[in-house]
Amino acid sequence: MDAELICGVAFAGAIVGFASGVFGIGGGFLLVPVLNIALRVPIEFAVGAGACQVLGPATTSLLARRVELNDLRLPLILSGGLLAGVLAGASTLDQAERTGTIAAGVADHGIPLAEFSVLLAYFVLLTSLGIFALFEVRRSAANQPLRAGWMARWRVPPYTAMTGSNDPQLSIPILTWFGLAVGFVSGFLGMSGGLILFPGLIYLIGMPTQRAVIGTLVIVWLVAVQSTIAHAWHNHIDLKLVAALLVGGTIGARLGSEFGPNLRGRQVRYGYACVVLLAGFVVGIRLLYLVV
Repeated sequence: MDAELICGVAFAGAIVGFASGVFGIGGGFLLVPVLNIALRVPIEFAVGAGACQVLGPATTSLLARRVELNDLRLPLILSGGLLAGVLAGASTLDQAERTGTIAAGVADHGIPLAEFSVLLAYFVLLTSLGIFALFEVRRSAANQPLRAGWMARWRVPPYTAMTGSNDPQLSIPILTWFGLAVGFVSGFLGMSGGLILFPGLIYLIGMPTQRAVIGTLVIVWLVAVQSTIAHAWHNHIDLKLVAALLVGGTIGARLGSEFGPNLRGRQVRYGYACVVLLAGFVVGIRLLYLVV
């Protein structure tokens, strides 16, 4: 790894870390496309680095915010499903890497299955969540907010409170399946799960925006630890790459954590939507390049 690439990787880590501190989303959804598309890092190492790098910004962001004991209740409930999902996602990526290339679209050459499947999943997730978040912000600005917390209406016992005894009762099995889905996405795509967790905690569970940021950061940290171990097992982690990312990411996360609490909830959600849609556009361009 030459000096120019190391500087580029560190700068990418700083951008991702800043997003992590502002939105509580870990930033892995930005990191993997940037490493693979802009810096041409092989997709399996980009995914592994994304999973491992999140530990630095997530830890820094957590230390910069006040986390109370009740904020740990929901992450601990989700932890079992998260672990199972991370292991399944990392194994799926490893199998796609072993498969090699496939013929797809109008391309007259083989397309790497791992890169194609990861980028396609990123494109679907990014565009869907970005459009939804932008739609919600505009409805909120027109005093027509979407109804949040509909997961609380799924009555599958046993139940638990979200963070405190006065909060809505949520189904533990439903939360576990939600954690499984988030874990699989994290293990397969190398993201921390914050891309799904942040809107999920707001719209599915009904958390206020700033509490959702704190809850997301705690869960992101747990997922990052699990994903790092899983991808290290499959030899998807380059320590030099991760070290460069951590230097930039930790600095960026600190700056983002100072800037994020000053924003109003609507501003945070609007910025989240714009960043996600921009990342989805870049991934879509790369997919077109692969298949034509």
